[in-house]
Amino acid sequence: MRKLNQKNGRLICVLLIASVLALAILPGYGEEMLPKKDKAPLEIVTMIFPGFDFARQVAGEEAHVVMLIPPGADSHSYEPSPKDVLAIQNADLFIYTGGESDSWIERILDSLGEDAPATLRMMDVITVLAEEHTASMQSHHTHDAETCSDDTHDHSHDHEHGEETPHEHAEELDEHVWTSPKNAILIVNAIAQELCRIQPESVDAFRANAAAYTEEIHQIDVAFEEIVSSSQRDLLIFGDRFPLRYFAAAYGLRYDAAFPGCSEDSEPSVRTVISLVDTVRREGVPVVFHIEYSSQKTARILAEETGVQLRLFHSCHTVSAEEIAAGATYVSLMWQNVEALKEALNGCL
Repeated sequence: MRKLNQKNGRLICVLLIASVLALAILPGYGEEMLPKKDKAPLEIVTMIFPGFDFARQVAGEEAHVVMLIPPGADSHSYEPSPKDVLAIQNADLFIYTGGESDSWIERILDSLGEDAPATLRMMDVITVLAEEHTASMQSHHTHDAETCSDDTHDHSHDHEHGEETPHEHAEELDEHVWTSPKNAILIVNAIAQELCRIQPESVDAFRANAAAYTEEIHQIDVAFEEIVSSSQRDLLIFGDRFPLRYFAAAYGLRYDAAFPGCSEDSEPSVRTVISLVDTVRREGVPVVFHIEYSSQKTARILAEETGVQLRLFHSCHTVSAEEIAAGATYVSLMWQNVEALKEALNGCL
């Protein structure tokens, strides 16, 4: 669950934006802040990098695509500004993930009424999965490290037998739907379909662009399938958050990690560290992963304690300004992950 103070802060922000919006939609004000563009090029507003990249690949020169979350920023703690709301209002298409992190968006869209843009919610396109809590994964309700070190109850035993523990979580849907290339293909095609509806005179261009990009993503999917099918290992270890639930499910991979995908925790309990170290040693895992923009603290502890390699597995959730300037795409980042997975499943200790 999100921290209570952050939820309250986001709600207050939304209420303030709603009041500003009442003034912003008066004649002249909105046009000064962010002029309404003509239909050519289309205005597409996205929240995070996957939607941004998919939209620009499909739209090509037919649209101006904007990403609201600044490069390198954490979308889980994002607070919308009045300018962001106006950008959404003036968009021809607004693309967002859905889920708890985006709950404020629904309130903003409702407040816009008939002025709300066409929207595409990525979680509506795919089969949604719930977050899983592995044997080592630290619960949001876990006691601090000292308390955990004295806790003799075997939580992993409870999970194995399907029994609830005092720390059991209510089901929370995983929002990182794009991490599976199979899902990414579905999302790209959904964006193309929506753009064809909005601007039918550009149907041929949108369909051709979508076909070309989904073929590139398909090649990545094939590469992952081949690595998994030819490898003796099938276990991923993340000394970090684990935003790759859909990726692991797509390829039948096991995983263990320090924190769930949307966790705001950064300090692992003693139990979590010991459990992950034991798993790395028992399973002969040659690589411990961290994700982008992580402190890498837990991952480094695991790597140093076990002598294995430390590697980045890019969730494609957030990219840096330097990566964007260098031409990073979902496809280019996923090809980096292909090499990382190959090492993790086939590398030697």
